[in-house]
Amino acid sequence: MNQSIAGSKKKVLPPKTIKPKRIAKGIWKDYQLYLLLLLPIAYFIIFKYVPMYGAGIAFQDYSIFKGVSGSEWIGFENFKELFAMSQFYTVVRNTLLLNLLDLIVSFPAPIILALMLNELRIVWFKKISQTILYLPHFISWIIIGGLVYQIFSNKGGLVNNMIVALGFDSVPFLTEKNHWLLVYLGTGVWQSAGWGTIIYLAALTGINKELYEAAEVDGAGRWRKMWNITLPGIRSTIVVMLILALGKIMTIGFERPFVMGNALVMDYAEVISTFVYKVGLQSAQFSLATAMGLFQALVGLVFVIGSNAIAKKMGEPGLW
Repeated sequence: MNQSIAGSKKKVLPPKTIKPKRIAKGIWKDYQLYLLLLLPIAYFIIFKYVPMYGAGIAFQDYSIFKGVSGSEWIGFENFKELFAMSQFYTVVRNTLLLNLLDLIVSFPAPIILALMLNELRIVWFKKISQTILYLPHFISWIIIGGLVYQIFSNKGGLVNNMIVALGFDSVPFLTEKNHWLLVYLGTGVWQSAGWGTIIYLAALTGINKELYEAAEVDGAGRWRKMWNITLPGIRSTIVVMLILALGKIMTIGFERPFVMGNALVMDYAEVISTFVYKVGLQSAQFSLATAMGLFQALVGLVFVIGSNAIAKKMGEPGLW
């Protein structure tokens, strides 16, 4: 018995250490891949990490003449001033409202579209359809805003011209906030759904084809295969994309609400990004605008951590 214990002790080996030469050899072996990583790494360092130095402006009475290092530190005074503004709660509400509605409407759209494209059997038609669906992603929001105005304008818009020609009253698509909200959400789906299918189509290629063959033998139709094989096969991808989307729940692009908004729909169109633009650039209140941006980032971080924890409790891999 003592011999067996001694033998078992001999089998315990110290953890292997990775030698620097082995690391260098591995990097040299795949140096092309590491070279491809240089640009994205440089992008994140220059545009994501270096600007974090300026986050300290949120706690300063910042002056462009004194700079970050010379400006006076005032603690949380900028946040107190920000939270005391009535407009602050309006823009936070609008940002959450538009992003939540976008999540409900726009998030399922690429999943449904990817499932539909996956079911197409004519290869050339599938490729043409994908190309047409991808195109709106590359159109600037300035151009999209002009198209929306030409199509939905109260006077001279294509849709209202057709409605009036049929004997009905024109619909205030761009001047009444509820109608504007529908146009805003629909335009977002049109612009982003096609591009969003790329990730889900890539995930669909990883599903074992033998599962579909076995399902056909059992007499399963297309809908049954889609429900029992395709959707469970991309469930982890859907969860990861949902976590990332929830992390951006307080982050909203500047171009879309700024271009599509107008004075008549400011109850919905005034969001954090447009508020920061007006306060930071137009009014030159840099400290206040930075405080707003920092608050926005912290709320997004809380949403990411919370959604990731929920995903893990539900048995999904999550982000980390």
